Amino acid sequence: MAFGSGVPTVGVDALSDGDFLLDVREDDEWQAGHAAGALHLPMSEFVARYGELTEAAPQDGGQVYVLCRVGGRSAQVAQYLLQQGVDAVNVDGGMQAWEASGRPVVDDKGQPGAVV
Repeated sequence: MAFGSGVPTVGVDALSDGDFLLDVREDDEWQAGHAAGALHLPMSEFVARYGELTEAAPQDGGQVYVLCRVGGRSAQVAQYLLQQGVDAVNVDGGMQAWEASGRPVVDDKGQPGAVV
């Protein structure tokens, strides 16, 4: 399972509860709907806010599953993380696949949300 750029990629069905999710969509997309418990660092601010990831990421070296809307931005961020020595994996299909698979999506108030 590989993305064209050689970034490790998994489908939504490979994720389990407790996996560390990183959502790199922009604020308006996040507010409309995201995976509960995901860390939100917009791609446009990612490098500047990288320290937030290092603080929140699994300290045992566990994988970081990177999500965007469909998988393009998350592949770029996963590639960057791999270059920093982080065990990053792109989630193929992103939040659209997450929502389509029936996984819960919440808005910024914790209510049922939608992927935009």
